[in-house]
Amino acid sequence: MAIEITSVQNSRVKEWAELLTRRGRDKQKKVLLEGEHLVIEALNSGIAVESVLYLAEKGIPFGVESYLTGEVERIAISQAVLAKCSDTETPQGVLAVARRPELAAEVLLDNREALIVALDGVQDPGNLGTIIRTADAAGATGIVLGRGTVDPYNPKTMRSAMGSLFHLPVVEASLPQLLQQAAAGGAKVYSTGMSSGLTCYAADLSGPVWFVLGNEGAGVSAEVRGCVQQELSIPMPGKAESLNVAMAGGILLYEALRQRRFAD
Repeated sequence: MAIEITSVQNSRVKEWAELLTRRGRDKQKKVLLEGEHLVIEALNSGIAVESVLYLAEKGIPFGVESYLTGEVERIAISQAVLAKCSDTETPQGVLAVARRPELAAEVLLDNREALIVALDGVQDPGNLGTIIRTADAAGATGIVLGRGTVDPYNPKTMRSAMGSLFHLPVVEASLPQLLQQAAAGGAKVYSTGMSSGLTCYAADLSGPVWFVLGNEGAGVSAEVRGCVQQELSIPMPGKAESLNVAMAGGILLYEALRQRRFAD
């Protein structure tokens, strides 16, 4: 049976609103999901959804209702509460509170067909979300977030990722240590660089591969670059000086996919 909360002064509403900040998410070890698509993706993925919040006047959307189990708390809320807990200008009317997945980075090291994207200081939420979504589409086996990378549970990141955040492991770790472990286990560790004589189309991207993508302005840090085995260039016969980091990551991932599944 659903309960109803209408006051923005309610203690639970204050806790939910905290989840719009990284500090609040870190403190509670929870995330706030907004919109029917994202809530359904979370429910369907098996992560621990604790509560679904919906506008009392509209009820639970049918698509969401069909995925609910008896373990998920149902809470009817007012427009004021929805506005307090929403990050968008036009809220869709349904939210969910879920336990934040906590994974050890070591789970990524044992896959002999690993295709990992390691991010070193990527700061734009939209870029991170696009990279996660592209990695999911290309069949990557994990994402590693190094120091300085934006929180994957930032509301803008989650909207950009379109649910892909729940489809593959996303972990936070010290990149130098993890990249060294990956290389010691036989993985090829690549980053991008225009000075390289080896293009991404000529590199061998079979077997375990880790792609390192750097900060939008500064690129890969010197410390992390020291753990990279080879830089790969992406041919740019046009006049553009560089590619957006998410676009560069997409090119690398899909070339790896082509070599692994569609090579002649």
